[in-house]
Amino acid sequence: MEEILKTGLIGLFFGTFGTTLGGIIGVTFKNTSNRFLSFILSFASGLMISIICFDLIPEALEISNIPQTIIGIVFGIIIMIFCDLIVSKKLNSNKKFLENNNTLLKTGIVVSLRVSNT
Repeated sequence: MEEILKTGLIGLFFGTFGTTLGGIIGVTFKNTSNRFLSFILSFASGLMISIICFDLIPEALEISNIPQTIIGIVFGIIIMIFCDLIVSKKLNSNKKFLENNNTLLKTGIVVSLRVSNT
């Protein structure tokens, strides 16, 4: 029980620290180019994919069997498609978003939803 509590607190600390650091960087660099934002989003997406491929899927296969792991992966994909549709619908109703046509904002929101779920 003590090990679970220790692991949970360490995960909470680093998750909060990373979010705070990202917020500080976001506030500091207000006028960023689309190229820089694309790089940051690509880096975050690549990091999440590597964690999934090299950590989460092998651990899921140790705990469970292949069909249950595949069902979990498909269910996660469906949930992310659903989140993408909801974000698109909300942003399309926003007049400011339609004027700027900022697709990176939508991508950032969906990526942040994924990060908060892991």
